Amino acid sequence: MNEILGMVFIVIGLIFDFFGCLGLVRLPDVYNRLQASTKCVTLGTCSILFGLFLFKGFSAAGMKAILCIVFIILTAPVSAHALARGAHKSGVKLWEKSVCDEYAQDREQKTDNR
Repeated sequence: MNEILGMVFIVIGLIFDFFGCLGLVRLPDVYNRLQASTKCVTLGTCSILFGLFLFKGFSAAGMKAILCIVFIILTAPVSAHALARGAHKSGVKLWEKSVCDEYAQDREQKTDNR
């Protein structure tokens, strides 16, 4: 039963990773691509690693998979935020059809308060 459930999680992870890679190719700007890649890594890769954990159980390989899941969940969103903020501060433009720019609004509020 664990092998079947592990295979299901691995297939779900592969589907997430596939659509994340497709988003990297198809989306229009850095910020949208960064969002797609972060979702892909966090959901897809963690699902694959959890499927591996279900295959291996509480062995050394299974525990390493759990540790990798924890590490990815803690670091992927933080690094994506840091990259997006750095891109915005360095002047990378948003897509022309973007609806809002939260960083620019924060910057305007800080200059108005001075």
